[in-house]
Amino acid sequence: MKRRKITNSQAVCIIILWGLLCYMLLTYSKKIDFDVIFSILASAIIVFVPLYKNMRHRVDEK
Repeated sequence: MKRRKITNSQAVCIIILWGLLCYMLLTYSKKIDFDVIFSILASAIIVFVPLYKNMRHRVDEK
């Protein structure tokens, strides 16, 4: 199955939404502890690794 390519505008929207969710998590949490930091780091890995792979794959094709 062929991989769908992510455009630059889609990548920017994903990054902005992730940043907004992290901002909301940090502002609405009563205290910043290990669980909050871990959830931010885990979500960063889930969001940015596929974006990085997609961008790297796009550069390799050119």
